[in-house]
Amino acid sequence: MSRSASSSPSPQVWLLPDGGPLARAEPWLAHWQARGHARLEQHDWQRPLRGDWSARLQETLVDAPGQVVLVASGLGCILTAWWAAHSPAAAKVRGALLIAPADVESPALREQLPGWSPIATTPLPFPSLVVGRAGPAGCSPERAQALAHAWGAAFVLLDDPAADAGETLLQTLLKD
Repeated sequence: MSRSASSSPSPQVWLLPDGGPLARAEPWLAHWQARGHARLEQHDWQRPLRGDWSARLQETLVDAPGQVVLVASGLGCILTAWWAAHSPAAAKVRGALLIAPADVESPALREQLPGWSPIATTPLPFPSLVVGRAGPAGCSPERAQALAHAWGAAFVLLDDPAADAGETLLQTLLKD
């Protein structure tokens, strides 16, 4: 994982991109990575395994010098929920911005991504915001809202993937 050089006590922003058959360019994540935020590199992007991805997140977070804010997209959202339900290291997470969660319980994705369902539906132990998207990315807005409710997260539906909209949402999680 590449880390941005910063001596400030602000939490680091970690990007957890999508992977596997869902991999797509997420404009917000690309924008934030270009600004120097850290991206969690996974072992195998083409054949993602939930256990391997979770172990990578765990080992990296345990080594983090301070708090982090997770910004996840698609499969990264599902990883965040599953990992947080099982890890005491979740206490190091200050918040999470979960963009267009992947519905790995849908028949097509369940077949393509074995081992990723069921989706963890326990409340997240940190403040979080789920961003639903109208359109083909992620799950339906109704399903995203249901996941937000299960995770105890706020929900917002956006049609515009513009980076400035995402920046505003991210700043709400970075504030004290």
